[in-house]
Amino acid sequence: MNKILKPLISGIVIGALSLTINIDKNVLANDTANTCKYDSASKVNPDYSTMNCLLTETALSYNVPPEIVKAIAEGESGNWRHFDSNGEAIVTADNGIGIMQITNQAGYNQDRLKSDIVYNIQAGVETLNNMFKRKDLPSINGGERDVLEHWYFAIMAYNGTKPVNSPFVQATGERNANAYQERILQIIKKMELVDLKELPFTREDFQYDSNSRENIKFSAMNYDFDLPLTKSKYFFKTNQKVSATTNVTVRTRPTKDSPSIGTLREGEIVTITGPFEYDEVSTKKNHFVWYPVKRNDGTEGYVASSYLNYSASKPTPTPTPTTPVATTKDYSAYAKKFADFSTTAWWRDDMIWAIDRGLISGYGNVWNAKTKKYETQLQPNTQLTEAHFLTIFFRYVQKDELASVKNTSSWNKSGLYNMASKYKMPVLATEASTTSKGLADKGIRRGKLAQLMASYNYGQTVSENEAIQFFMDNGITTATSIDAYKPDQILTRSQISAFIQRYESFVSNQK
Repeated sequence: MNKILKPLISGIVIGALSLTINIDKNVLANDTANTCKYDSASKVNPDYSTMNCLLTETALSYNVPPEIVKAIAEGESGNWRHFDSNGEAIVTADNGIGIMQITNQAGYNQDRLKSDIVYNIQAGVETLNNMFKRKDLPSINGGERDVLEHWYFAIMAYNGTKPVNSPFVQATGERNANAYQERILQIIKKMELVDLKELPFTREDFQYDSNSRENIKFSAMNYDFDLPLTKSKYFFKTNQKVSATTNVTVRTRPTKDSPSIGTLREGEIVTITGPFEYDEVSTKKNHFVWYPVKRNDGTEGYVASSYLNYSASKPTPTPTPTTPVATTKDYSAYAKKFADFSTTAWWRDDMIWAIDRGLISGYGNVWNAKTKKYETQLQPNTQLTEAHFLTIFFRYVQKDELASVKNTSSWNKSGLYNMASKYKMPVLATEASTTSKGLADKGIRRGKLAQLMASYNYGQTVSENEAIQFFMDNGITTATSIDAYKPDQILTRSQISAFIQRYESFVSNQK
């Protein structure tokens, strides 16, 4: 299908969430169908991306959170279906019509509820909206329309405020997971990937006779919960700052099938650069949408709405001017100890970091033909073998275990390689043969280094390309492409010092 952008619906301005909207039903239904490029006369179920659009646009036109409308459509129809294989509207035994299961609703054309899916959705959203405005149902906190949990009683009323929908089973006092509104909220959690809060009602809040069909009597009409409740993810504005709720992949296009261009860290602030879009793969059944975002480094891409949240960041206060103090790091001790130490080399601070943590040490008694002396040298450009790498890396991540590891055979590296196997690291050397063992002493490629470190991080084997992407996404390499990373180049002592130091920064940012 053609890419569907989030449009402005003609004649309607989505403003403050407390607005009361008067909508011409026919105009709205036609506008929504045109916006989502759907032929209302087709009598076929739209593809998933188009259905997402129809449900979302109708919800927004009434200032109803789309998360709730899409979950109700899922719960009522199952798989967002309105028509059967014969092109006839699905009507249940209790006369519920179509995708929103509209029953006994005065003011709606019953034939059109069957023939026009957009009109049916509109009827369902309008019904839900009317439930939210009812004064005989309890309200939660300030009743803001963009807070998902505030719709708890409106969702209940959509199905009916009958004993079966009490949040508690009166006989046992247990939470009633089968109550209609609880099931709808679970759909939101599962399909929108949103972590909703369980509202702390009490058993005494809901009075009913389990043998009667009379409505529930509510003991309290206003609740004030001191909880961080959940705002809808559909009201972000262009140029608004938002934060990532977890580590999440940034995609080149609005679909998970597109390539990754990085990973947002949990809490990272990004800028919304335009209206949301629906998944470009029409067969993908997503309840969420995709927002175009820009990172602080200028990178632009798409992130699923589920993983974005309203930023809690505050403006950075203007710092008090101070007189800068020039500082120069003293490298004299390292220059004195290591004959080949350079105060201007790119690897200078990285190797000092590794030396100070006991990851590497110098080579003593190295004969220098130029000075005709025996010296202690760092030899930053010396190539590392696979066994060297494992030893240095395990000194960093598993120091105590490495110190106590025992060889399990005559091969003096068996203990080291048993550790690598334990941590799912796809090493080249094994005890299988002398030739295989010999690979432990061959120069390790930078691509293999990335694969071993990323596999350790994930606890499972990943491919070299996935590992290099992991390095690029998380600042462990400065390369911006797999080729630029030079995966076939043999690793050096200076490079491993830099990679492990950057890995430490990545790990620290995850805490």
